[in-house]
Amino acid sequence: MTQIQDKPLAAAGRRAKTAGRLGRPSMFSMLLRDKFATVAAVLLSVVILIAIFGPTLMGELATKQNLMFMNKPPFDPANGWAYILGSDSLGRSMLARLVVATQTTLLVAVPAVLVALIIGSLWGVWAGYHRGRRENISMRIADIIMSFPSLLLAVVVLFVFSPSAANIVLILAITRIPIYMRTARAESAELQSRTFVDAARTFGTKPNSIILRHVIPVVTPTLLTLATLEFCFVMLAESSLSFLGIGIQPPDVSWGLMVAQGRQYLQTAWWLSILPGLAIVITAVAANVLAAWMRIATDPAQRWRLTLDKQTKKSLTAVIKDAK
Repeated sequence: MTQIQDKPLAAAGRRAKTAGRLGRPSMFSMLLRDKFATVAAVLLSVVILIAIFGPTLMGELATKQNLMFMNKPPFDPANGWAYILGSDSLGRSMLARLVVATQTTLLVAVPAVLVALIIGSLWGVWAGYHRGRRENISMRIADIIMSFPSLLLAVVVLFVFSPSAANIVLILAITRIPIYMRTARAESAELQSRTFVDAARTFGTKPNSIILRHVIPVVTPTLLTLATLEFCFVMLAESSLSFLGIGIQPPDVSWGLMVAQGRQYLQTAWWLSILPGLAIVITAVAANVLAAWMRIATDPAQRWRLTLDKQTKKSLTAVIKDAK
């Protein structure tokens, strides 16, 4: 029985080794092998393209009021392509407003994630490599920031100061810095004792050069995966703040603000809140799926799962079932 199970397993191993000798597959080829990750990447690409080019093409239509088209239901070709997703209580095109809101939402989420990623990662790598007092002080600062719920802190700060896009980006970035700092610190502290770091230190390489050349390239994949997940949190936080009325303010529009403005029409015009809410859910799910794929694709110990062909996967699955 053991010999029968070992034959397909050995064949699968030989195919995996052959694929490895042919060369390491690119990230793009590994992405195409995962259908869910491919769909998620396509959806996020479409969202980004809409945010970049959409407002230029449909910006005027998003603010144009037409009282003859008040609360028109969606998916009615008789209303024309501009109102294919219906209209709001002022007769404005829901399609155009969703397009403009996409840019506003991303202009808050992306800068907040980038600022937190850069500051928190560099700070954490520096603290983890040097250890000692620098690490202790940095971690205590991170603990102080994390002791306050990020959304509650954002609500308090935005109530005190004016609720603008810049303030939202700043407060969300500050509250998310400890996440990157703690992750980068743990990775850097573990890499400090690695052989290649000891070798560089022995040859007299300066600490800053070791951090830039040897530590940061290793921790970057993990931090980028974390940033993809954090993008979902920041986007949902911005939507929550806009829903509470202390986020994006009219005449600007975001997905969260559209949900808030349409909640009083849920019984008569459900699409005013459901459509922007659906946009939030789809974007968040796509980012989570892509983050899960990136975690495997950037891990040398797990990347082989994405390089196997269908026949090899079926063989390994059959062997595991037989073993059980």
